[in-house]
Amino acid sequence: MAFNDEMIQAVWEKGRGTSERDSNEWRQDQCGAWLNREQYENAESEYGWRILNVVADGKDELDNLQPFHCQNSFDIANSKAHCCVAADRSGLTPTQSVDQPRNTNV
Repeated sequence: MAFNDEMIQAVWEKGRGTSERDSNEWRQDQCGAWLNREQYENAESEYGWRILNVVADGKDELDNLQPFHCQNSFDIANSKAHCCVAADRSGLTPTQSVDQPRNTNV
């Protein structure tokens, strides 16, 4: 389904913001993968994302929608994210901030 700009922004805001990055530009999905606001529906981008319905037989309403990296998905039957991509924190200490967001296959 094609979503209007207002719905795209509302779903974007459901992504996890971090203190490390401007949440208007960067967020993370349920798998922890970095998403870039400008990369909506860009499956070729490392930060591309899409909108998924996470409720069985749910209508495409805000309460039922979540932002996900293009390579991640949601298993509605088991109510859990299926993660293929997550943030790459290799080489960083647990408290170290991210200079440049990057993702890795998991």
